[in-house]
Amino acid sequence: MPVTVNTESDKGFRHSIEIADGNEKHELFTDLPKSLGGEDSAPSPHDYFDAALGACKALTLKLYAQKKDIPLTGVTVEVTHDSSEEQKGKYKLNVKLTLKGVLTDDQRDELHRVADRCPVHKLMTTTDVIIETKLSEGAFSQ
Repeated sequence: MPVTVNTESDKGFRHSIEIADGNEKHELFTDLPKSLGGEDSAPSPHDYFDAALGACKALTLKLYAQKKDIPLTGVTVEVTHDSSEEQKGKYKLNVKLTLKGVLTDDQRDELHRVADRCPVHKLMTTTDVIIETKLSEGAFSQ
């Protein structure tokens, strides 16, 4: 499932992102905020990083509740970050969960615990991620 990012024009920082998932293709866009010289026309890569965590928690909770017959009717996940120490290797994500439906306190506690076990949360906190970047063979211009 490749993710392909392409520059949209030689001016500015807007890029298209294509995610191929089998026969399906999804297109997103990214840009830099105006403070960094972009047009702020789309989410930044950091926004997608934060969004991945929120989306994973929401989907995990809905799937878990469905499997366990917990009457969860909806989830709102609000993710904010503190990047003030990112250069020192610290990037803090704050997550606020709103669980919708008629839930007991035990069900709410159970869902709260499950939210921190979503795959992206685990990936961000317990996995050594190895990134290998290679230059494509030959140069070309368009």
